[in-house]
Amino acid sequence: MIEFEQVSKIYDNKFVALEDVSFVIEDGEFVSIVGHSGAGKTTITRLLLGEEKPTNGSVYLDSIDVARLSSSKIVSLRRRIGTVFQDYKLLPSRTAYENIAFAMEVAGKTDEEIANDVPHVLDLVDLTDKTDHFPRQLSGGEKQRLAIARAIINQPDLIIADEPTGNLDPVNTHEIIQILKKINDLGTTVILTTHDPNIVESIGKRVITFEGGTIKRDVKKGKYII
Repeated sequence: MIEFEQVSKIYDNKFVALEDVSFVIEDGEFVSIVGHSGAGKTTITRLLLGEEKPTNGSVYLDSIDVARLSSSKIVSLRRRIGTVFQDYKLLPSRTAYENIAFAMEVAGKTDEEIANDVPHVLDLVDLTDKTDHFPRQLSGGEKQRLAIARAIINQPDLIIADEPTGNLDPVNTHEIIQILKKINDLGTTVILTTHDPNIVESIGKRVITFEGGTIKRDVKKGKYII
């Protein structure tokens, strides 16, 4: 379970990114966090990953206060979270297979586990025929599917997808959202940040709308309404 308890975040330039924000996300939920640029969406994800600390309030992941963790424990926490970004963040000098295998190596998985699991996850995102391709040889949609495969390979409890379709056309956007929904159907919690109303309406699940660093709306089966 994720809990934000009266969280405020004020940056050094006095910009108020979040102000007294409280919400709970239960295990297995699919939640879209929406709002205009600067509304606070990215700050939410950075606080969850321990990249930022709240100015006031607390952020909990399964009752663990993220801001109070040591650097080593933050690393362990992040292994429970898969992240997908708009700009992919793939390793350009490694093939599709190697990009995923590297994530397993960092997590301490054995060669046998890597050999067994990587082909399976490539098949899940329909990239079996791109196993030996480098990122430069992949389309934008394929790169994002590879990024998702890398994010889920170590079976995280949570997937954070931060504007994952921002650089994609409608067809590839639809494919990425379908994969995220499939991952959620298998029991993984998914948090999606987006500014695309069509995506939110196609998912049909919980939507938290931010405006000016505060929650404007939180509905179980909502639409993108600003």
